[in-house]
Amino acid sequence: MQRPDTHSKIIGYLLWIFGFLGAHRFYYGKPVTGTIWFFTLGLLFIGWIIDLFLIPAMDREADLRFTSGRIDYNVAWILLTFLGIFGAHRMYQGKWITGILYLLTGGLFLVGVLYDLWTLNNQVSIENARIG
Repeated sequence: MQRPDTHSKIIGYLLWIFGFLGAHRFYYGKPVTGTIWFFTLGLLFIGWIIDLFLIPAMDREADLRFTSGRIDYNVAWILLTFLGIFGAHRMYQGKWITGILYLLTGGLFLVGVLYDLWTLNNQVSIENARIG
């Protein structure tokens, strides 16, 4: 049985454009290396270039690791990437109280947005498993 496609290679490659800041690694559920890429500019761009070829494997791993369901990872990540400080990704997940809190505080003064970069995949996976 084939697992549902939870993450998109197209979005992975679009985020790879900014991958020297770790965006694609956060998206595929690799927050530690995403943080390393952020602080080292993708290991001085060398790791960033290598990742161009690793994205298909990261995509397959994410599809196996995270639970598909009603909440779409791609939508959640696009909302976090472009509207994270406004809490749009949290409201999309049905987390209205923290979404409004993010809206009023700039993503809890960006600390909440950083937390969500590290945990968004797990948040969505848990919620998808809960609502089945």
